[in-house]
Amino acid sequence: MVKGIWHTSFTVQNLERTIRFYRDQLGLELIHTQIQDNEYTRKLVGYPDASLKVAMFAIPGEEHSPSGHVLEMIEYVSPKGEEVPPGTAHVRSAHVAFVVENIHEMVERLKENNVSFKSEVVSIVEGRNKGGYSVYFYDPDQITLELVQPPGHVNKS
Repeated sequence: MVKGIWHTSFTVQNLERTIRFYRDQLGLELIHTQIQDNEYTRKLVGYPDASLKVAMFAIPGEEHSPSGHVLEMIEYVSPKGEEVPPGTAHVRSAHVAFVVENIHEMVERLKENNVSFKSEVVSIVEGRNKGGYSVYFYDPDQITLELVQPPGHVNKS
């Protein structure tokens, strides 16, 4: 039986660029970086020549998961994989949704830093999050991310 989430992970093209985005633009806490170039990793990922660079992030002020981080980003130094098309309608596509207190303020700050958005902020008008706000945007690798302002949070737009 599953007892929790260890982390969510994405593969990226350039780990240093990814660190700058998630730490400096989104404000996540960089917990740890490491090189994984060992037999254990090669067995785990199923590539006999695997060599990875890894960064682990946490949400500042939030309780950490059992692993100490919630988001793991991996650059495969070897082997180099193919890019998958951006978008959320593709089978095996994924996204992460981050909670924010003022979505409009966050979106404006990200736009000022040339972050690309898939949509404008949308009012959630149905379902369990009715009264909140949401928006999709992209990281530097075109990974879809989401900001969510839950219902009842302050909105100073």
